[in-house]
Amino acid sequence: MGRGARQTVMTGLDVGTTKVCAIIAEVTPLGGLNIIGVGTSPSRGLRKGAVVNIDSTVEAIKKAVGEAEQMAGVEVGSVYAGVSGGHIRGVNSRGVVAVSGKSKEVSPADLERALEAARAINIPPDREIIHVLPQTYVVDDQDGVKEPLGMSGVRLEVEVHIVTAAVTSVQNVIRSVNRAGLTVQDIVLQPLASSEAIVSPDEKELGVLLIDLGGGTTDVALFRDGAIVHTGVLALGGDHISNDIAVGLRTPTAEAEELKKRHGCALTALVREEETIEIPSVGGRKPRALSRQILSEIIQPRVEEIFTLVARDLGRAGLQDAAVAGVVVTGGTSIMEGVPELAGQVFDLPVRRGIPEGVGGLGAAVQSPIYATGVGLALYGLRAGHLAPVDGGDGRWLARFSRRMRDWFDEAF
Repeated sequence: MGRGARQTVMTGLDVGTTKVCAIIAEVTPLGGLNIIGVGTSPSRGLRKGAVVNIDSTVEAIKKAVGEAEQMAGVEVGSVYAGVSGGHIRGVNSRGVVAVSGKSKEVSPADLERALEAARAINIPPDREIIHVLPQTYVVDDQDGVKEPLGMSGVRLEVEVHIVTAAVTSVQNVIRSVNRAGLTVQDIVLQPLASSEAIVSPDEKELGVLLIDLGGGTTDVALFRDGAIVHTGVLALGGDHISNDIAVGLRTPTAEAEELKKRHGCALTALVREEETIEIPSVGGRKPRALSRQILSEIIQPRVEEIFTLVARDLGRAGLQDAAVAGVVVTGGTSIMEGVPELAGQVFDLPVRRGIPEGVGGLGAAVQSPIYATGVGLALYGLRAGHLAPVDGGDGRWLARFSRRMRDWFDEAF
């Protein structure tokens, strides 16, 4: 980029339990996104999707964003941050209003009032609404209306999916991002963001279940008729699998994580009987050889439990047959061999791994399920239409200087 050049970028910040990932994307003249910067950092300040150590989280955010900025050659000031955790709740609601105006034509003001009526649900003071997602509209007796603007009618009804979160958990994410010298343009539910990058409009229309298998949480989103109808977050993820391996094989947690990544398989039937692996021991004992099938026998029940809990949750909501187009698994844990096959057995549906699509530039660098949320956050920002102008060249020192000043004030006071 030339000196003093200005460009419009989106930054997605996936603050996860296992890693913090920053994706900087440039908006193309045709309205698409080109990935220009990718940065990741191990995350140690979160547990089950929630911030438990602000300082560690701030450091991880700074490192991931700094890495992405260096690759992109720009400084960013604001991000779209993902939120997850067991505190997330999703409910369906509806709002009804009379169409105002003499011509009885549905106007943007009517849509706004209908959404306001739908969000008037009883929530405790320690929770806040983070998303009101319209599903479908009804104008008079005509249901299944996707775009009611300009239609004639006297009564407008909207059905929405409302996502609520614990105020403190959301504030801790925002505070961590702010202390890293950045502002939060919007807080986005992680499976909603992931869906932007890996689920096609056709799948959303037909009915698709997205399962994002992260380190500390498993995020779920069900789409039908092009809209989100169910969301959920399980406080179970890849970290629990690693812990099972550490306990079951009496090996250090870090080694268990490595074993899971290198040799893990979620379906024992896929492992050959004669395959052996070397297991590091604790307390200075010698490593020992073990059948890979035994490792798989530890992993399979935990992954099966996660999928079974998701299926049970859908069953309780009466949505067990809604995912006609099948299941999309994504997130770091989905990389493991056998995960799609096991999901296929549990749900009795076609299953595929979801990798980010629809982006140019360094798109090849993010062709992995671990980047689904980060890329999705940038795409969400593009769809939301909040463009952030960013300085390249001359303006960079000013942004960096003001960020350092902010850090200094934080430490001093």
